[in-house]
Amino acid sequence: QVQLVESGGGSVQAGGSLRLSCVASGDTHSRYYMGWCRQAPGKGREGVATIRSDGRTYYADSVKGRFSISQDNANHTLYLHMNSLKPEDTAMYYCAVDRCWPGSWYSGGYWGQGTQVAVSS
Repeated sequence: QVQLVESGGGSVQAGGSLRLSCVASGDTHSRYYMGWCRQAPGKGREGVATIRSDGRTYYADSVKGRFSISQDNANHTLYLHMNSLKPEDTAMYYCAVDRCWPGSWYSGGYWGQGTQVAVSS
């Protein structure tokens, strides 16, 4: 059983930056990729960015060029570096193992508590 704890969210103005962190504990050795999803108020949970076990990264079109996903395997930590934030990036952000492929939608299953990002114009 994998447990995930997200942190690093906050309130920023448009154009600002944040770095989200996700610490994973438990059995993550068999994973194919890790990812970040987000859920805006009144909307579903969508995949934003993923990083495969070989280091390849993938992004939703809406964040491409602004967000960057990375991982620190030694410390079991996943990051999402967010730059040039826009009000439409406002959402609860979640990390996940073998989920959150960009462009896909998710519901159910285990999720951490998430971390809230609020971007004001």
